[in-house]
Amino acid sequence: MNRVAVFVDAGYLFAQGSALLTGQKRPRSEIEIDLNGVLSALEELACRLSGVQLLRIYWYDGTATGPSPQHLAVAYQPRVKLRLGFVNTAGEQKGVDSLIVTDMITLARNGSMSDALLLSGDEDIRVGVQQAQEFGVRVHLLGITPCRGSQSQFLLQESDTTHEWGLADVSKFLSHRPRVVFPVSQSSKKPQPESGGNQGLSVGASVEAVADAAAKEIRIEPAVVDSLIANYDANHQLPPVVDRPLLGLAKKQLGLLNPDQREKLRAAFVATLRKNRPTKPAS
Repeated sequence: MNRVAVFVDAGYLFAQGSALLTGQKRPRSEIEIDLNGVLSALEELACRLSGVQLLRIYWYDGTATGPSPQHLAVAYQPRVKLRLGFVNTAGEQKGVDSLIVTDMITLARNGSMSDALLLSGDEDIRVGVQQAQEFGVRVHLLGITPCRGSQSQFLLQESDTTHEWGLADVSKFLSHRPRVVFPVSQSSKKPQPESGGNQGLSVGASVEAVADAAAKEIRIEPAVVDSLIANYDANHQLPPVVDRPLLGLAKKQLGLLNPDQREKLRAAFVATLRKNRPTKPAS
């Protein structure tokens, strides 16, 4: 099939993109991404290099606590497949390279693609490049400046063509936003002992106030708010990276919540996000 598939190592994109923007690798929490912008840029480059239409974009990332809001935003994009490995206790991404290799080989063996655009730098992916090429697939390797310093030399040598994104390219969809820590006022009332819970808490105005404060304190990129809301509407769950700080803030302000109160807090938090999300211009 004359189609091009795109394989994106998100860990490489954020690490090398932040280094290019700021001079050093930054925590993921400090980097904002225009998801539509990067997906459009990848599709445009892939189609231009291959001369064929896009099959889909495969987005690979690691997680230690389950899908993040950003992961959910990726998963809801058309013609995009989210693949998640894991992050170990040392902060190292594991299992992502094997997912990329497996998908490359499977698509090549099934004749599902004639070309592949690969955004990564890890030498472990070279075996996937080699085997895809044996099935007749042309592999185009994309890196972020400086490619010679951020990508395996063997991977560069193995690929059919190599390409590089510079600062002007990356700054179109990545930006550095140092995290601002909002002070949290402590409740004048001491929380009740954990063993007894907070049976006397009045859920209502207090929970809504905490939800409003949490919406300001918990950093959620505007681009992923819609996906977070859609995911909550579907299964009444928040990603752990959002749910844990939300409950932690509520504990500081109100003491321990019982299960019903936690559900009301989550609902109030999502309602605040829904109310404050930017309005889309009418088409």
